[in-house]
Amino acid sequence: IEGLVRRFGSLSQVEIHELTHLQRSAISGLVRDLLKQGRLVEAGRSDNSLGRKRILLRLNEEHGFFLGVGFDDEAVLAAVMDLRPRIHSIAREATQLEGGMNGLAHQLLSCAHEAMRQAGLKAESLLGMGIAGSGLVNSQEGTMVMSSTIESIKHVPLRRIFEKEFAVPVQVTNFASAKAVAERTLGAGAMAEDMIYVEYGKTGIGAGIISGGKLLHGAGYAAGELGHTHMTEEGPACKCGSFGCLEALAGAAAIESRIRKAIAEGSGSEVIRLAGGEPAVVSGWMVLKAAEMGDKTCSAIVDQVAKYLGLGLANLVNLFNPSVLVLDQRLKLAGQGLLEQVIKVVKRQALRYSTENVSIRFGNLGDEASVLGAGSIALEKHFEIPALKPPRFLIESLSGPPYRGPRPETPPLEVSDALVAERTAPQS
Repeated sequence: IEGLVRRFGSLSQVEIHELTHLQRSAISGLVRDLLKQGRLVEAGRSDNSLGRKRILLRLNEEHGFFLGVGFDDEAVLAAVMDLRPRIHSIAREATQLEGGMNGLAHQLLSCAHEAMRQAGLKAESLLGMGIAGSGLVNSQEGTMVMSSTIESIKHVPLRRIFEKEFAVPVQVTNFASAKAVAERTLGAGAMAEDMIYVEYGKTGIGAGIISGGKLLHGAGYAAGELGHTHMTEEGPACKCGSFGCLEALAGAAAIESRIRKAIAEGSGSEVIRLAGGEPAVVSGWMVLKAAEMGDKTCSAIVDQVAKYLGLGLANLVNLFNPSVLVLDQRLKLAGQGLLEQVIKVVKRQALRYSTENVSIRFGNLGDEASVLGAGSIALEKHFEIPALKPPRFLIESLSGPPYRGPRPETPPLEVSDALVAERTAPQS
């Protein structure tokens, strides 16, 4: 019942009966218990013009909380959120890599406890939690398989560690998938059924793919490795061992390599000022910002990024036919010009019919997107309900009353003896 009420926002007991086909007396008893426990609250009355107005029920959004944890090689974040979901507290720490795998696991637990402390909650208040990591994740097993930037991560059993600590169900996913869920639920994705989020980070380029309202994981939970799609035979070597990958051509590390080469060759780039006069600390984000400020060297680099990123997105559009493509908010550092260039390439390279139905935009959420998405995945899992048979009133309102006339008989399939003989004859 709670899952239904959450899905529809508010429902009356009559509507719950029409959706579930449970006996009205059973629904009445269950609702009474849920109201008494504070898990449901009354939300006024229905505005139907005919008959008695029905009492509407909705979730008590603060009767239970979820914890979202996200981490990469730079930062660990943990956030407590209610059922809306709305963040009540967030804890941030710089990632400590010196202690290896055990040290990182301890830091993740410590940061999670700090977020709980800030929210003034005990573990008993938690209904579930989600963890998002930067790397390859097996969501079914709840393990972090590997990370290209955190060498100590090798098949870390995150679900087992956190379930032992907090005694609640734990969902584990990667950054791109978590951020896709966050942007779809609370950001630029606008609850699109078919949406792709493109993660553009220091560690690489990935895609969180939502098809038919569900995350696409793949057979080995490795779907969405956009950064390792092939762009050109003549491209530079990629850390994956191949050549010409999108990541090697347009990733943040590729940008840094290109600008440092330009500086070494005597280019007087604005990016040096942004780096405080220290070329060694120049980052890809500084290059994006300098391009937005009009720096010619950085603008030329960003033009190449837009070209290859557009080619990668065109492939996604042709393969998955999304209605919304959301780009990592960090790309907004380069300004609206980058987005316009990307859209231009996509429209030129992808099928016309598919591009007419897709909207490409920057994301709305910042660093907290990973923990929002991780927590939201746990929340959705908690309230997961089986596929519902639509109530009759809904079916008939959409398609009219069911056909009750005689149905034509399907004639039996006839196979001639000659055809059988032909199919079974030995081949010469």
